[in-house]
This record gives sequence, structure tokens and C-alpha cells, in this order.
Amino acid sequence: MPKGRGLIIVYTGHGKGKTTAAFGLALRAAGHGMRVLIVQFMKGQKEIGEMKAVIESNLQIDVIQAGRPGFVQSRTCESLDIYMALEGLRAFERAMESDAYRLIVLDEINVAIDFGLLEVEEVLKVINKKPPGVHLVLTGRNATESILEVADVVTGMRNLKHCFADGVAGQKGIEY
Repeated sequence: MPKGRGLIIVYTGHGKGKTTAAFGLALRAAGHGMRVLIVQFMKGQKEIGEMKAVIESNLQIDVIQAGRPGFVQSRTCESLDIYMALEGLRAFERAMESDAYRLIVLDEINVAIDFGLLEVEEVLKVINKKPPGVHLVLTGRNATESILEVADVVTGMRNLKHCFADGVAGQKGIEY
């Protein structure tokens, strides 16, 4: 692999940990002096642990939330959800054009595509503009075959066991 080639990394699957892995990679990159942008699709909560940590840190990590507070739970999204997802896609495109970031995380973009908020062809069109030195991370369940094909690294999170099945609520600091 040529030195400096930016990778496209996908975290997908039905197991937990896709966003956590992406934030961990963002932390690693920032620790090496890279400027990072995280665009969160379908999310607008500021009081979750990873958002609070990023906001309170002095790291070079910027976050754009392209969603309403909470998380879109069904495929019956409203026009506002589509608008916000398109705004997130445009922010991603502007960030790549700015040459300001070495790592860009597109959190839950696979779900935004799966739910019909974004067209995969539009997303791929923007991804294809990626400068050589920029790394991309795409997270979310149900990544399309075309997204998987352009990726250099694909990790599938598999749910082997989760306490949610036993009725245990999400734990602060672990799930959010």
C-alpha cells in the first residue's frame, strides 16, 4: 500500500460497538495530531458519553449531528429526517473539499441509506471525491454491497449475546 493512502473502513453488522469503534479510531487519530470530523447521521443527542467527552476534550475532533434528538427508530422517516441527512452528506462533501481533515467518520450512514434517507449512488459519488490522504469510516447496520466493494477494511459486528434480550436497560457509560 502506498504511504499516505487514505483508507475506507466500514463497521457494520447487527452487533453492538460500531459507533464505539469509530469514536475509538477518531481518538487514536487525534492522538497522533490528525484533525477529525465525525458526522452523525440520524442522531442529535448531546448528552451521550462520547459526545460529552469530545466536547469537553481539547482534541482536534469536530462533530456535526445530522439528525433530531434521539435516533430514528423506523423506516417511516419524515421529510425533516431526509433533509437533515442530506445536510450531513453536504457537510461531509465540504469537509473533504476543505482539505482540513485527515479522518472523517460517517456514523450511521449505512442506516441512513438503508432507511431511504440517502441514496447509495449519491453517497458513493461523494466518497469517490475522497482525497488520497483522507481516511473514511462508515458505520451502521446493513451496509450495501456497493459500500462494501469500495471499502479497504470491513468489520462485521456480530451479536452473540446481549443483555437487552433479558430486559436489561441500556447502561450509562456503556450503551450511551
